[in-house]
Formats: sequence, C-alpha cells, structure tokens
Amino acid sequence: MPMHSGNRQGISAGDRCRSVDQVVEAYERLLARFGPQHWWPAETRFEVIVGALLMQQTAWRNVATAIGNLKRARLLSPAAIARASIPELRRHVRIAGLYRSKPRRLKRVCARLMEFGGDLDEFLGRPMSVVRKDLLAQEGVGPETADSILLYASETPTFLVDAYTVRIARRLGWIDTDRYESVKAWFEGRLSRDLRLYREFHALLVRHAVRVCRPRPKCAECPLNEMCAYYRTRRP
Repeated sequence: MPMHSGNRQGISAGDRCRSVDQVVEAYERLLARFGPQHWWPAETRFEVIVGALLMQQTAWRNVATAIGNLKRARLLSPAAIARASIPELRRHVRIAGLYRSKPRRLKRVCARLMEFGGDLDEFLGRPMSVVRKDLLAQEGVGPETADSILLYASETPTFLVDAYTVRIARRLGWIDTDRYESVKAWFEGRLSRDLRLYREFHALLVRHAVRVCRPRPKCAECPLNEMCAYYRTRRP
C-alpha cells in the first residue's frame, strides 16, 4: 500500500516513517481481525446523505429504520423531502432522535440540493473544497457529517474522523488532541489518498472501538496491543 513521501515541519523523517509504518500495520491488523466492512450500507448516494444527516447522536439501526420509513412514504428524494412539511418528516424520522432539529436540517439540505435541480452529480461534482464548504454552511452539518457525505456519497478520498477514531488514536499514542482538523490532517499525512483505504480504515476503526477498544477496553483481545501506549502503561 503506497504511502505519501515527504516531511512536515516539526516531524523528523525517521519519526514520520515509523508513524507511517505503524498506521499501515494497524490497518492491516484490523483488516485481518475483522475483515472487510462493506460500509456505508446504502442503495443510493442520496441514502448516504440522508443517513449522514440522521446519524448524529444515535445508533445506525435507528437511522436505517428512519430511512425505511421515508422509503415507504415515498419521500426518499431531494424533491420529496424539500416539499414535505416538518411534521410529516418528523413522524418518519423521530426514531433517529433529535426529532425537533433533524427534520428541519434534512429539509434545508434537500432545499439546497434542489437549487441544483436535485442533481447530485452537479452538486457533488464541484471541487472538493467547494462542496465541503457548502455542506458546512448548512445548519447542523459539521466536519464529520460533511466528510461522511464526501467520502461515501461523492467518492472523494477525505479521511473521516469520529469519536472512535480519536479514542483509538489517543490510546495508541499517535495524537494528543481531539481537534477534528488536526486528527484528520495527521491521518491524511500518513496514508495514500485512496478512496478504498479511507473507507475501509474508517469502518474498521468503528468496528474495533465498538467491539474491543471500548470506554473500558478489552486489551487482552486487542490486535493492536503490541503497539499501544495505553496497553503498555495501564496493564497490570
């Protein structure tokens, strides 16, 4: 798997090569343990967008149920959601939580898509920085949601960070910050700009955090414990 070459200010070439090697090794160990994750589970790019908007502070099973409700109500399109009333949307997506804000955010993002005729190719086909800025300008869309849409709906290689990524990277001793853009830059500086790699690594980190690297981690089961600063310093 090719890695970026070069050096960043404040990081020696030797240290950076070691960190690149560790990131690659961690990816390969997680892939060997959990296998390909086939994430994001959606039939269309628009489903990815809706899922990303509904995913905040809830479990995926609730998002999947909400999407299913929208499908059955024939509301799963930018035009249909933009036309629907907030109370109608609320009935269908309530299970995803934040039922006062999520329907409004969903409707407003779809209204923005309709400014492009509901054409996702036109909306997402602009330069990545322009699309990301546009997404971040929408109510309730933060960096994680924007990057979810870019990575999984527009097939743009951009590294997606979430709370699980931060937890694992901190325990491994790779980072000492929770700042989204800093963590994103750290990973992107050590991985090839590869769509498949970014998607799979993100999904593997989620699986690892849910199954093993939990708030109370199961270190004895961890495929990364040999490289983990937390394991070295906290184990009995």
